Amino acid sequence: MKHRNYFLTLVLLLLISFTTSSFSQEVLYHVDNESLYDFLDELANNGVIDINTAVKPFSREKIAHLLQDASNSSGLTPRQRKDLAFYLKDFNKELTIGKDFDKRFDIFYHSDSLFKFTVNPILGVQMFHSGEELIYHRWNGAEVFGSVGKHFGFYASLRDNHESKVLGGPSILTQRRGAVYKGDDGKQDYSEARGGLTYTWKWGSVGIHKDHFVWGNNYNGSNIYSGHTPSFAFISFKMQPVHWFEFNYVHGWLVSEVVDSLRSYQYYDGTRKVYANKYMAANIFTFKPWRKLYFSFGNSMVYGDTNVNPVFLIPFMFYKSADHTYNSGSNAVGHNGQMYFDISSRQIKHLHLYTSLFIDEISINRMFDTKEHSNYISIKGGARVTDLFPNTSFTVEYTRTNPMVYQHVIPTTTFESNSYTMGHYLKDNTEELFMAVRVKPLRGLNLSVSYTKAKKGKDYQSIIREGEIDQHPEINPDEPRWGLPYMNEVRWKDEKLKMRVLYQIINDGYLVAEYENSRASGADKALYTAPFYMEGEHFFSFGLNFGF
Repeated sequence: MKHRNYFLTLVLLLLISFTTSSFSQEVLYHVDNESLYDFLDELANNGVIDINTAVKPFSREKIAHLLQDASNSSGLTPRQRKDLAFYLKDFNKELTIGKDFDKRFDIFYHSDSLFKFTVNPILGVQMFHSGEELIYHRWNGAEVFGSVGKHFGFYASLRDNHESKVLGGPSILTQRRGAVYKGDDGKQDYSEARGGLTYTWKWGSVGIHKDHFVWGNNYNGSNIYSGHTPSFAFISFKMQPVHWFEFNYVHGWLVSEVVDSLRSYQYYDGTRKVYANKYMAANIFTFKPWRKLYFSFGNSMVYGDTNVNPVFLIPFMFYKSADHTYNSGSNAVGHNGQMYFDISSRQIKHLHLYTSLFIDEISINRMFDTKEHSNYISIKGGARVTDLFPNTSFTVEYTRTNPMVYQHVIPTTTFESNSYTMGHYLKDNTEELFMAVRVKPLRGLNLSVSYTKAKKGKDYQSIIREGEIDQHPEINPDEPRWGLPYMNEVRWKDEKLKMRVLYQIINDGYLVAEYENSRASGADKALYTAPFYMEGEHFFSFGLNFGF
């Protein structure tokens, strides 16, 4: 119980320290609300607003002020002004007390000088068709969010999901968000509960959440923290004391799915299985040396088989060095540390340039030794041009991830939760090229065509773990995790052409239709491809939903 006391003490000290400040509450707006985030990105690329997109989600309060700033700009097109007015129907709730404005539809909404409260249902269905097979994904639930006074924000949501045929899973290389499935016979159910409680003051906030977060600029999956896992619990601390510096920190309670045999026990007709403890601590510092240029860097630690260590509750710590203090630098005793960097520039109007680097492990002395290097890094680079032609954007993004990135020899310290990677969705020993064209001819209408070429090589971690080194002469038996060649054999590849129509009819009410030509192949096709996508090349889907 000691780790709970550490957390409560930390939160209470922060609350006591800032009770005299005055600022509004913070409610996170989930990263799945792609239309709104894409609109903010469009405004930023066109120089209308200036935002740090390396850390998401944004709070509703922050979004409201960004939209308010945009409303004062003379550089919006007629379609953008209609989109802006549409989104303000929702986010004016953060700027206005009462209901005296052009407000969106809500099942229930209350607002006074002390208390704001919104309740809405979540309903959706998406049909998938390929050849002679028709499957579906349906979901339903509800969400609530609001604030008390000027400091406290809260939000919660519950989504119950059913897939008539499984569309995901920990081994599947897909952008679909991870889920903890239950059921059999190919029919899968899962639920997703998210929520949070936050306290905000003038230059910062603290919170406790069960949610997703994304770190690293991207348009097709981050290679730092992608938000790919099922949501997990974490505490957050954020501060921005000056306009040119922002700091974010999280400490998360991950799901190891590694059974702790000592704590597991028998009961009258079975075995009570207890998972080993697993946590993560991560920070990211963001500096803005010039307007519209952001440089971010940080480090993280995944640690397990212990209780919460208070050194990982220190937000500004370099965690790898702290781990050496406790564990003498031994890999068998210590934990799994990472570093990362991100640069984002919108200094040229209409153009967003970005790159991110994730370092899982690297040795400077052995960096250029092809037989002994441990260059466990992932690099991403990309660009988006907005309004080169009216209401149109062009995107190109490349990601390369070397062997062993996001992996670890100790199963309780892998860069995973619920067996889903927290990093890039393709995992290690992979490459991806992504290109897209997006057109927005009308308010709420989003037309896109994208091409993705993805490849994955050998899973060296599985080869080593299963004792198959002798079958792979490129692996050094003395140091099997050093000198591993990148993509010396392509085990899985997929070329995907997707056409998509998305129309936001009302706030949070969407109609979507997609055509996808997917040509997955390779010796590991069955391992990395969802069963539905094994049965053809041409896939159609149609969906309708309210809420996410």
